Amino acid sequence: MKIADIVLIEVAGEFPVEKNRPDERNIHPLDIYPEFAEKAYAEAPVSPAGTVREKALYLEIRTDEGVTGFFGPVDEPAAIVLLREIRAFVLGYDPLAIEKIWEVLLRWNRHSHSGYFMMAMSALDCALWDLKGKALGQPVHRLLGGLVRRSPACPEPSRRGEGGPARAQVPAYASMLGFSLQPEALAQRAQEYGALGYPAQKWFFRCGPSHGQEGISKNVELARTLRRALGEGGVFMLDAFHSWDMQYAVEVGRRVAPFSPAWLEEPVPSDQVGEMRTIRQLTGIPLATGEHIYNHWQVETLLEAGAADVIQCDPDWCGGISELLKIAQVCSAHKVPLYPHGHSLHAALHAAAALPESILPQVEFLIHHQRSKQRFMKDYLEPQNGLIRPPSAPGLGIELDPEKSQSRREIQ
Repeated sequence: MKIADIVLIEVAGEFPVEKNRPDERNIHPLDIYPEFAEKAYAEAPVSPAGTVREKALYLEIRTDEGVTGFFGPVDEPAAIVLLREIRAFVLGYDPLAIEKIWEVLLRWNRHSHSGYFMMAMSALDCALWDLKGKALGQPVHRLLGGLVRRSPACPEPSRRGEGGPARAQVPAYASMLGFSLQPEALAQRAQEYGALGYPAQKWFFRCGPSHGQEGISKNVELARTLRRALGEGGVFMLDAFHSWDMQYAVEVGRRVAPFSPAWLEEPVPSDQVGEMRTIRQLTGIPLATGEHIYNHWQVETLLEAGAADVIQCDPDWCGGISELLKIAQVCSAHKVPLYPHGHSLHAALHAAAALPESILPQVEFLIHHQRSKQRFMKDYLEPQNGLIRPPSAPGLGIELDPEKSQSRREIQ
């Protein structure tokens, strides 16, 4: 079997406006400049008919034997790299030689180790795993879990633990990006999602260094309100989206530490390893990072420096499922948990189902934004009582619903 073509499929459609649209944005690195600091959350414009137009890009790998691999949505900058750079290079390769394809792409392009090139490699890798699952008639999590070949007469494992996934269902924490941070509304939402069974919640700071002492007070009030709303046993995390500096992070960190957040996420960019280590030491709060880390070598450097307690690499961006498994090995060796970032869900969920909870405890579920990420798909993956079941169809289980798109075109 050989890769015959790689195409991008763009789908678009009009959808009714959601009842609960995001109404608050998080802090952003650009907020250090006054012209950006006070900008409000900007949603897609609503038409006179009360609809919003959305579109998404998906990657399809086609082979000479008719087996295909599918993945998405794919970020547009990565899609450009896929078409302009990667496509011509991988035509003719055996699509089941996933590790070799990954290795030759990494060596071929000197800019491959991070950024948009690695994001493009990630999409390709996930689509290749989808193809492999379809070729073998198995969901990806069973392949990652070490599926043992059996005769048709004995399709199920004959011994406990033989092959298959590590978990039939995976815990998912609620990622609360976009919800109001007004204390009363925040407390109500926190209690509401706690009652839905989510094991933890992540909330996002709105203020940074440019907001002065008033902003610090608002950030501290966020942590205080969450602790009161969730009680002493409630688990919450706080995300600064790599938008602070070390001095600010230490000051805010020390003031929110008494409320016992499970972690403080990306107070500074993850490549500022020395500052991450100092913040961790001076605040006493566990630090999480990895959303903007692109390979297992970067993770190893961070952990060897004692700069993080939780790693959050995203298979959509960090090199795909293949590299996420290597990152999981590095995390396991350092006894640090891996909580994949939730850009989309399918790839991370299959990896989580195949790995023990001690290595990968939970996936991230973006309450507002997963609806958009899965907008054009047939089946909507969503936690029930805080647990999510991975798809059982061969491959990743990503399938577009033709009823949900008004236009579809191939880009080559």
